Amino acid sequence: MFKNLNPSALGISGHQSEIIELALSYGFDGMDLNVADFATRAKLKGMPYARRLLDSAKVRIGSFPLPLDLDADENEYQKSLEKLPEYAQVAAELGCTRCLVTLAPAGDKRPYHENFEFHRRRLAEVCGALKPAGVWLGVGFRAAEYLRRNQTFQFVHDLDALTLLTNMVNAPNLGLLVDTWDVVACGGTLETIRGLPLRQIVAVQVADMPVDVPLSDLGENSRLLPGGEQGRIDVAAVLAALGKAGYDGPVTPKPSRGIFQSRRRDLVVKQAGESLDKVWRAAGLTSERKFVAMARA
Repeated sequence: MFKNLNPSALGISGHQSEIIELALSYGFDGMDLNVADFATRAKLKGMPYARRLLDSAKVRIGSFPLPLDLDADENEYQKSLEKLPEYAQVAAELGCTRCLVTLAPAGDKRPYHENFEFHRRRLAEVCGALKPAGVWLGVGFRAAEYLRRNQTFQFVHDLDALTLLTNMVNAPNLGLLVDTWDVVACGGTLETIRGLPLRQIVAVQVADMPVDVPLSDLGENSRLLPGGEQGRIDVAAVLAALGKAGYDGPVTPKPSRGIFQSRRRDLVVKQAGESLDKVWRAAGLTSERKFVAMARA
């Protein structure tokens, strides 16, 4: 497995060259991709030109977010679905075979059982569009109780319900996006993650949570960087278990954006890189890329 940078998860953005520099400087072996933007660049200027910086930096592409809205109206959804095989092929050419989506935990449109069938059908269609390129879809959930308040209908917000949904989808390239914070927030433990079949784990996101806050009171800024002394989740133990099981995919830090004291991109990525490096070493894992200070002009 490898350390992976998701810029949007940290609340930062920039040109591809800038994000690559940040990833290289702060110990990340991979980064996530905006596949729609990259595909447009490749179509306009050719694939060799579009991927030249990635190839030069030897940065792996960890995953790409599903470039469509699962909850969109039928016309919009079908238009996006038609483009998906092209995007999947572009990602596969970069060596990326992981696409990720996170389900909304509640809403106002459909009762639970109707929404379950709605998502079962659409997930099957999405997997069908991704399959020719060899791309897997990893589905995640959001467990925080505050996200479901003032919503008419509850939906999938724990691992058991998500596993039931994915098992009901007849698609061999469907699996789970495992987020340590959400697994614990819905009452799970390290043993819960250890009990997941390795083949089902498409990608892993890591965050810690405050030890002194009841699960029902976890708020918007309760997603902490891993490795803190006051955290509840032993992220290092999770990584050690995944490494022992043979997981070889991306591990991406996903804290709340509001926990960072600075909004400077380099300081945000540096802090995230240091925290991930700490639990990585505690898990007894080795890194492909060393953590270095970014040079300044």
